[in-house]
Amino acid sequence: MSGPTHILAIDQGTTSSRAIVFDAGAAVAGMAQQEFPQAYPEPGWVEHDADAIWQSVVETSRAAIRNAGLTAADIAAIGITNQRETTVLWDRGTGRPLYNAIVWQDRRTAPLCATLKAKGHEAEVAATTGLLLDPYFSATKLAWLLDTIPGARVDAEAGKLAFGTIDTFLLWRLTGGAVHATDATNASRTMLLDIHTGAWSPAMLRLFRIPAAVLPDVRDTAGLFGIAEAQHLGAAIPIRGMAGDQQAALAGQACFSPGMVKSTYGTGCFALLHTGETPVASSHRLLTTIAAQIGGRRTYALEGAIFVAGAAVQWLRDGLGLIAHAAETGALAERADPAQNVTLVPAFVGLGAPWWDADARGAIFGLTRGTTRAELARAALECVALQTRDMIDAMHKDWGERATETVLRVDGGMAASNWTMQFLADILACPVDRPRVNETTALGAAYFAGLDAGIFAGPDAFAATWALDRRFVPAMAEDERARRHAIWRDAIRRTLT
Repeated sequence: MSGPTHILAIDQGTTSSRAIVFDAGAAVAGMAQQEFPQAYPEPGWVEHDADAIWQSVVETSRAAIRNAGLTAADIAAIGITNQRETTVLWDRGTGRPLYNAIVWQDRRTAPLCATLKAKGHEAEVAATTGLLLDPYFSATKLAWLLDTIPGARVDAEAGKLAFGTIDTFLLWRLTGGAVHATDATNASRTMLLDIHTGAWSPAMLRLFRIPAAVLPDVRDTAGLFGIAEAQHLGAAIPIRGMAGDQQAALAGQACFSPGMVKSTYGTGCFALLHTGETPVASSHRLLTTIAAQIGGRRTYALEGAIFVAGAAVQWLRDGLGLIAHAAETGALAERADPAQNVTLVPAFVGLGAPWWDADARGAIFGLTRGTTRAELARAALECVALQTRDMIDAMHKDWGERATETVLRVDGGMAASNWTMQFLADILACPVDRPRVNETTALGAAYFAGLDAGIFAGPDAFAATWALDRRFVPAMAEDERARRHAIWRDAIRRTLT
């Protein structure tokens, strides 16, 4: 293979931006990470400064290339993966956002969702988009922006404004405004896409009052999106892959076969079950989403979304001041009194799958005078696994007897916690596999870009590079597992509105 063979993966997340350079063997050659500010202007509102995100992406990309001992001329292609659903609206002429990015966690549009649900629209929304009427998705966030910013709706209808999720915004900036596009995976999270045709749905645009002129083009996940201008990274580099973070992680975990499941533990937790080329409609309030689109052919996944996973540990650290570092929680959980049944339901921004209660709020049950930070740390870790159990149970019911995979592949920051992963295996009663390369979201973005660049041969060859770091095997007795889950379900019942 002649020419450059390295891929730059831009992994733009909810609390930080990462850039990772991978070589042709899918090994990490260099990386950089940078956190950026979170804004909470009102209870339940979460915003980001889109310009701050852009700066963090440029700076980490430059640093990752430098840390790999390379120059931009050594990069064959860029792959972008991103926090999904987060909504940006900007001026096509100036490229400047009209408002902060409204983050996927934001709940300000819960009243609009409730109104549409009361009018009986959820069945149509689910049948068309695979999603449920919830503030989580982009459509109601965009509608709020158009209705709130003076003159925005008129300008949008006149074609003066551009909407995008973070991938689209970064693509626009990298290409100097030359390309306004997204990929099918990100488009499938807006609640505006017909996931069966792969095109924007006229019915959804009418329902949410979204002018078509504001929308990006929808493209394959792997393909030439545009050229990043040399001024940004030091050389002109083709952008050949884009995918939402969870779909990228599904690819990074080499879950290419129907029945394979992965779960990513970051700020939130997201489990995806690959269902092949047929979308499976959920009867248990899971989401049907596009896993990838390559050569115009779509594959699908069932998805369960947990809004708070690692964010519960951040809350212990930043909100309560109980720990100085997230890594302390495992040791604290190990020391916790096993006789105490302290349960945290982390509904700080509502509950996701399979409950979808936007109005639920966090609660702690089982407190006693003997409760210490050790029990609270254990509860913060356990609630992540218990929420995963509810999602996986729902997936098995939807997927039925077709399930072929009895192993859960995990990644993300919390996957590094041996205590948490062992409890996860215990409460699921199935093996949990942690890969040697934990940066699977970035790896998936690199895979799609490398596939289009001819650096990666295809899914089978790429899957052969997946390597196991550790398998966690269930060790909990069945009666104890049932007891723990019953306590959890009782806490959920008390929390639901």
